[in-house]
Amino acid sequence: MELKKIILFFILIFYFGPLNAELIKPSNKLDPYDVVKIQLKALKNNNEKDQGIRQTWLFAHPDNKKVTGPYERFRIMIYGQQYKYLINHSSHKINLISNTSKSYIYRIEILTNDKKLFFYEWQVEKGSDLDCKNCWFTSAVSLPTDQGNTI
Repeated sequence: MELKKIILFFILIFYFGPLNAELIKPSNKLDPYDVVKIQLKALKNNNEKDQGIRQTWLFAHPDNKKVTGPYERFRIMIYGQQYKYLINHSSHKINLISNTSKSYIYRIEILTNDKKLFFYEWQVEKGSDLDCKNCWFTSAVSLPTDQGNTI
């Protein structure tokens, strides 16, 4: 009987664990590349509860949050014309363009599910919020540059 409980416990953890996975929070241990990678992976795997967008919001620079407004407004912005290609994209590549001690800029290549290629410039800067002092946050994402179809 005890063995059955142990097996059931592990089945529940492995089956339901990913469904209730906690979002990654900003941390001094994350470098700029990590921040971009976390956000892009989250947007690529966005679900019906918009957990990918919520994850991305956590790494939005605190100064930007003052401009974009609360999460719900940020969510609407991500679904808008400028950023919709990021949602559930097929693949992405992250390439460093330039960096200083306080800012990193990456060129992001986004391949959509319908094989269209878009480039974004993604800027990450140091900032502080209530939970993380002097952490890396995304401070700007450019308009997409349409590169056309890849086929």
